[in-house]
Amino acid sequence: MTHGMRADSHTPRPDGDGGLRDTAARYALLPLRIFLGVTFIYAGLDKLTDSAFLKDSGAGSIGDMMRAVRDSSAIPALVDMALESPVGFGYAIALGELAVGIGTLLGLLTRIAALGGALISLSLWLTVSWAAEPYYYGNDLPYLMAWTPLILAGAPLLSVDAALRARRRRGTF
Repeated sequence: MTHGMRADSHTPRPDGDGGLRDTAARYALLPLRIFLGVTFIYAGLDKLTDSAFLKDSGAGSIGDMMRAVRDSSAIPALVDMALESPVGFGYAIALGELAVGIGTLLGLLTRIAALGGALISLSLWLTVSWAAEPYYYGNDLPYLMAWTPLILAGAPLLSVDAALRARRRRGTF
């Protein structure tokens, strides 16, 4: 049996009215957006409501966690900077995750929210999960990669961004 080029490849119709495949392609980023938005909202709320996390020291505190990963991180100077005010850094991460999650879930300034999510994931990968062996056991790298499609494409459907774009096109904004 030989393998050749397929002649039946799918090309979306320019008017976007080609049926189920075109509909699926248009909504392809929605599950990713929902997952990342809900996850980052949950992560931010979890940190803000965890009495142990937002402390300088003690079991489960941001301070102890940062001191524990300092020597194994890719950028120890970044950890040192966070250790100057671990509680402030903990609040910054938690509020950043909350803002990113809300923006992503609503589709509000989605590319900016996704960039924020990618930067949070990058900083956590370079510090907290850098020492994971093998590298794919650390969860921050997959999150970093998951933000990339939303940085590139934004939220073209079912979003505040799409509604604002439609209003500008109609000239009612």
